[in-house]
Amino acid sequence: MFQRQLPHAVALTAAVGALAVQAPAQAAGFALPEASIAGLGTANAMVANPDETGAFAYNPAAIAFHDNSSIAAGGLLISPSFSVRTASGEHESQGADWLATPQLQIAARINERWSLGLGVSAPFGLETRWEDGTFPMVSGTRTLAVPAPLDPEVPLGQPTASKLEVIQIAPTVAYRVNDTLSVSAGLDLYWGKSAKLNSTAGQLSGDGAGVGFNLSALYVQGPWSLGASFHSASSVGLDGHYVVNSQTLVAIGAAEQSQAAKIDFDLPWRLQLGVRYEFNPQLAVEFDWTRTGWTEFDTLEIKGRTTGDLIFADTNGWTDTNAYRLGVTYQLRPDTQLRFGYAFDETGQGDDHFSARVPDNDRHLFSIGVAHSLDRGLSLEAGYMYVMAEDRNYRSNTAYSGHGVNGTDALDGDYEMDAHIFGLEVVKVF
Repeated sequence: MFQRQLPHAVALTAAVGALAVQAPAQAAGFALPEASIAGLGTANAMVANPDETGAFAYNPAAIAFHDNSSIAAGGLLISPSFSVRTASGEHESQGADWLATPQLQIAARINERWSLGLGVSAPFGLETRWEDGTFPMVSGTRTLAVPAPLDPEVPLGQPTASKLEVIQIAPTVAYRVNDTLSVSAGLDLYWGKSAKLNSTAGQLSGDGAGVGFNLSALYVQGPWSLGASFHSASSVGLDGHYVVNSQTLVAIGAAEQSQAAKIDFDLPWRLQLGVRYEFNPQLAVEFDWTRTGWTEFDTLEIKGRTTGDLIFADTNGWTDTNAYRLGVTYQLRPDTQLRFGYAFDETGQGDDHFSARVPDNDRHLFSIGVAHSLDRGLSLEAGYMYVMAEDRNYRSNTAYSGHGVNGTDALDGDYEMDAHIFGLEVVKVF
């Protein structure tokens, strides 16, 4: 524990307060809803689909409508791009050019009523890196001061590197109630594989786990099908270390440079409802609505790992959001299906707690995909999605005072973000 702290907890607030908002993946906030390649091709409008194995990841109750067991294995390659124009010029995020996430879905039919499922995916993640000097401490014509010997041109707490990958393992059981209805229930086991949140004030790293639950249902009547899926909120505890930069240590007069820390953060609940209509054996259209409970991510707490003493707490101020998804499947030939999708995702991040770790805004998702059946129950699926966030021209009315950069004019700038996502998956039906 620090023996002496700068008033208003400058160093710790600046270094870890930005954890309260993560850099985005491919949906608003830091969610990555692309749970299967079929979902990638239909902009994630799959919760009411009783036909495709790619729907299992969105609605495990769909497993009960299939007479066979199956295994689907694949992954996503993501190429994100973040940039900002500030008073110091144009800056590109120095994060990885390509990010890879795994996907695995196993469905086992027990009998005509019962089925089991196991899914592995990465529903939350980020990676961004901003170079020092991206956000100069200039407000109008004045340059803001910080305690010596810190660089007066770089705000204390400017985010430099952010990385987070959350793996989800979801065992489920599905039950076929009758010819038209199935239900399922299961667990969401989360592993925070690697978390790194660095700033000009210090570095924070850790890993950990959490648990939640999921419920889903699927109703099919003639050409219509209705689907619903719910994932509970979950609290993930990351065990790690916080290390103060040496110049910050001198500036605040702290006696300890490193300490063990436990970082608690809450993953949001997710509700997805969908309706699908099959116009004919070739063409089907689905519309989904997704509600994400980002208000669960309202408070961030960081505690000493051994003592349990509260080191830092902050309010994120996010709001619950909606996403609207439209997916189309077209059976071009008996062995080839084409997929198309569009989605609009709202951001939950307002201006009051804006962070450069999430240059987030409402975004548009455009997707295409194809599935081709091979011999012996094998099929190959591929998809592509382009994610385009609306530009965010951020200007804060709150002047930076040396007590943390989030929500202040230290982050003023014009932010742009887009991403390309490619997916490939092999499916085996037994």
